[in-house]
Amino acid sequence: MLAETICSAVSAAGLGIAAVTAYRKRFLTATRIAAYSLVPVGLVLAGVVEWVAGIAFKPSVWLGFGVLGLSWLLFMTTRAIERRSGTTRAERKAARAAGRSEAVAPGASAPSLGAGGGAGPAATAAKPHSKPRKKQEAAASGDDFSDIEAILKKHGI
Repeated sequence: MLAETICSAVSAAGLGIAAVTAYRKRFLTATRIAAYSLVPVGLVLAGVVEWVAGIAFKPSVWLGFGVLGLSWLLFMTTRAIERRSGTTRAERKAARAAGRSEAVAPGASAPSLGAGGGAGPAATAAKPHSKPRKKQEAAASGDDFSDIEAILKKHGI
């Protein structure tokens, strides 16, 4: 009952200020003030004020707000710890995926040979000997690139 009376008084005061503003030939401002001053009466008539007053004086509602605050605090704490460690869930997932797949050097450093790459027995005899060395070089340079990729991802580039 008290809240409704206060809202009505605020609205009446606002309409009085709007009338004085309109008297000073500031009609746009007076209309805006009148619109704002009618909001409290509208809230009273819609029942919002009574609903808010009912919520404000119930201990269970305040307990609910406390639980929501605690959950928000826990969420923000885990986010802060995650940021401090420097890795996010997506980065850890990408690192696991990179660990499973074999790193390869860029295509320009190791040209791929198709099925028709060599025509003679000398070419086939040379392939098994040179292949392990190329694989080791590709793996070594691939490791270098994966380190660089991890550093760039860590800094968000």
